[in-house]
Amino acid sequence: MARPNKRTTLREVAEATGLSTAAVSYALRGKHVSKETEERVRKAAAELGYEADPIARALASGRTSMIGVLAGDLQDLWQQQLMAAIGRELLAGDRYALILDAGGDPARELALAKQLRDQRVDGLLVSPVDPSAEGWEKIADAVPVVSIGDALSRARTVGEVLFDNRAGIDAVLDYLRGLGHRHITVLTPTGPSTPDRPADVYVREAADRLGIEVEVLPCAQELSEATAVARRVLTNTPDGRPRTNPGAGLAPPTAVFCFSDSIAYGVYAAAAEASLTVGRDLSVVGFDDHPVSRVLTPPLTTVDWGLGDIAKEAARLAVAAIEGRRVRRKRILCAPRLSERGSAVAVRA
Repeated sequence: MARPNKRTTLREVAEATGLSTAAVSYALRGKHVSKETEERVRKAAAELGYEADPIARALASGRTSMIGVLAGDLQDLWQQQLMAAIGRELLAGDRYALILDAGGDPARELALAKQLRDQRVDGLLVSPVDPSAEGWEKIADAVPVVSIGDALSRARTVGEVLFDNRAGIDAVLDYLRGLGHRHITVLTPTGPSTPDRPADVYVREAADRLGIEVEVLPCAQELSEATAVARRVLTNTPDGRPRTNPGAGLAPPTAVFCFSDSIAYGVYAAAAEASLTVGRDLSVVGFDDHPVSRVLTPPLTTVDWGLGDIAKEAARLAVAAIEGRRVRRKRILCAPRLSERGSAVAVRA
């Protein structure tokens, strides 16, 4: 019976080079040795077929080089793009993203966060579904956590990359009001179990300040589900009655503000079904500037949060905490930029 191939050990590389195992280990990591020694050790390791044992290295260092990345809901195309960007940033530093999807469920989100903690990830980056959940405190005490989007109000995180949702919502609603819109529907991925997320609170505050009528409705981010919700918005009131009597306050909204571009795509689909033209009969605004939004007809007016910078800053904060390095700023506030395109127009007289 053939014997399995034997893994070349660090000791064998040390014997081949006449160095101690500690010196070989330093050389392979590019630390505390001369350039000549590093090159000699790497050459010997390659000739012997040496590969570092990740389990042994993790036991020795207390690190796995794995960082958990917990997405709030990967039905959202922008979150898919963000998770991929974070993965690339971590990989550039020889760290690996273990990406999990909470699917918009706050209970599942905490369960997955605990699982990542128990698997001894070096750190955790999370785009929280429920930023006020009590369970985050214990998780953040056990593993360095960086929050993306909203702050974890009950946990001590090592860093935050937050969206200035108040400024973004003010910018969109001010813009729509300036175009003459007074009846606006806001579609949010927030579920019944997390009704007080910051963005939902801010939109009501802004509506009161501007003196406009806003209805805030929950909406899934998957295309067919978003289309179904938008279909009801354009044809019925929230309680299911047909919007046939404008004098009784049952007119459909003149604008729909979506808290993700993925939801906005559902509004486009529902508008087409109802023979409404976006950018003429109905104004639509998104909230994260996914690349698909630029090729729609008409292109979607939306808010750009600077995805590349978000991924870079989140990875930087996580790695700095893992390595025990101090950083000057642990709280990054991302400013919104409204990209005006053809989907939002003035109300026709």
